[in-house]
Amino acid sequence: MSERNFMTLQFASRSENEAFARVAVAAFVSQLDPTLDELTDIKTVVSEAVTNSIIHGYNNNQDGVITISAEIDDDTIRLTIEDKGEGIADLEQAKEPLYTSKPELERSGMGFTIMENFMDEVEVVTAVGIGTKINMLKRIESKKALYN
Repeated sequence: MSERNFMTLQFASRSENEAFARVAVAAFVSQLDPTLDELTDIKTVVSEAVTNSIIHGYNNNQDGVITISAEIDDDTIRLTIEDKGEGIADLEQAKEPLYTSKPELERSGMGFTIMENFMDEVEVVTAVGIGTKINMLKRIESKKALYN
């Protein structure tokens, strides 16, 4: 029997909402009893994706909307973080480690690399003028499973 649960969150593309998004997703995922490392990984990828939406998708325009959907299915968390911003013109270039389109903001250019290293699957769907959707999946090695 599947243990499916889900939630959707929408909020303004304001930098102060990044912490809110991170904590909200962490609270939702906590029902899987993740390890501290797993929870930190998930919080980090949420921070990276939301920050990318704010800075790159909406170019720091606070009127944009970011949508996070999270779904738990048994021991797996699926996250989708979506904006209706500018989209990414060259996705392959954007995924290159250390590449940033905003060097004046002292960005590290490691967002996609971090997401790909911390999650089991990452898919980026983007179109210029339409926005970007990042779909991520992570299997949680629950502490409960370790004792069963």
